[in-house]
Amino acid sequence: MSERPNVLLINADQWPGYLLGTAGHPVVQTPTIDELARSGTRFTNLVQECPVCIPARRTLHTGLTPRSHGDRMYKEKLEMPGVTTLAQAFRDGGYQAMAVGKMHVYPQRNRIGFDDVILDEEGRTMYGVTDDYETFLGDHGYPGRQFMHGMSNNDYVNRPWHLPEELHPTNWATMQMTRTIKRRDPTRPGFWYCSYRHPHPPLTALPAYLEMYSREEIDTPLIGSWVGRDDAPHAIAAANYRGDKYNDRAIIDIRRAFYALCTHIDHQIRILIGTLREEGLLDNTIICFSSDHGDMLGRHNMWAKRLLYGPSVTSPLIFVGTRTAENRIAEDAVDQRLAGWRDIMPTLLDLCGLGTPDHCEGISLFSDHSRDYLYSEVADDVHASRMVMDSNHKLIYYPVGNVFQLFDLQKDPAEMNDLAGKPEMKGVQQRLEACLASELYGGDEDWVRDGKFIGLEHKPFIPAGNRTLGAQRGDHWPAAPVVDIPQIEWVAEKA
Repeated sequence: MSERPNVLLINADQWPGYLLGTAGHPVVQTPTIDELARSGTRFTNLVQECPVCIPARRTLHTGLTPRSHGDRMYKEKLEMPGVTTLAQAFRDGGYQAMAVGKMHVYPQRNRIGFDDVILDEEGRTMYGVTDDYETFLGDHGYPGRQFMHGMSNNDYVNRPWHLPEELHPTNWATMQMTRTIKRRDPTRPGFWYCSYRHPHPPLTALPAYLEMYSREEIDTPLIGSWVGRDDAPHAIAAANYRGDKYNDRAIIDIRRAFYALCTHIDHQIRILIGTLREEGLLDNTIICFSSDHGDMLGRHNMWAKRLLYGPSVTSPLIFVGTRTAENRIAEDAVDQRLAGWRDIMPTLLDLCGLGTPDHCEGISLFSDHSRDYLYSEVADDVHASRMVMDSNHKLIYYPVGNVFQLFDLQKDPAEMNDLAGKPEMKGVQQRLEACLASELYGGDEDWVRDGKFIGLEHKPFIPAGNRTLGAQRGDHWPAAPVVDIPQIEWVAEKA
């Protein structure tokens, strides 16, 4: 390879895989990402190994599954494993590696192999770090004001953005990334990681984008035939309780705000591409767009992530190649192979002619490799769930209550009808149960005895008040002190 390509890896937060115009969504407007898909290859079955922010990002940056990197919960103070990271592998290959935006690592200023990180930590001040976005707001006369809109980072109450448009974190990340590209080292190829914090709440979209969607008829969530059962597993009951807070009008407003945040990012990506073009870099830059997980957005009366249904566990994945003779990425192509975030590291390194560290557990998606099924997992507590999925079927397991769900993904991609226990599905369920049993570790093996799943005793979900309002932020000027509080309390329930 005469000249190694640059790489622009764009990551959104909590963007479901189906929520693209090119994926057939009837409402959301994503013209830029749709054009990237037409210019490259879109993977339709990207399944997160753990659809939770921190574990997913550990997988992205190490090429390891949760079993190897040590987090399937949300271990906010767990340091990165001592392996060569994605950024370090690029630097070892002669690249300048730069990051902008949300990192979600500990300690917060850990560069995890990048030459530099321009940081937006969404106001997580409990560890004593003032990030670069907070500093930016202060420099522009709004010190500590980013959360004065009153919205929560883990709830769906919504309102328009409260500061000037150019101060929105999406605009900030774009501006910082374009400046980084402009200030690149001209003697080295660039690996640029742009990590947007949205459409993850707080749902504070720009008024212009809310106005855009005010003219659209917003689609309503699908609710499966299995939802609302009195004997629902603990984890499902907890997820449904969260959904019970929102009436039909609130759900439409939430989805409108979420779509507005998506389209805002889509339009900002145009500026990144325009900068590459005007810098003479676009034709020799590989572009990858993805997200760490999705959001249920009311599907099956559930919200957010930490669930193994499609809207939560699947993410977009698009690769766009270069205009050089070495390009291996087909245009306007769709690939239905099972993929995980562990695959992004070996894929990008392979496309750039760099070796993949031996510890990586993923595959290059532009090789002949494929997998028969993919395993995903969430949590070690009463909300634990496990899943195996092949090209045709998905099996979800809730150990508390010992409950299985089985879906035919070809006939029922929205997972509306639970087929577990159906006589005609016995062979499929047994095969997937065997795959699931082979993946269990860390005490999960006790859920199986003599080759049969026995699980744990059912525990009813008893809700409690959510006094933290979903990890609500407050006034950040003067800066909040270092305090011993968790980043988030996932579920408000009584012991």
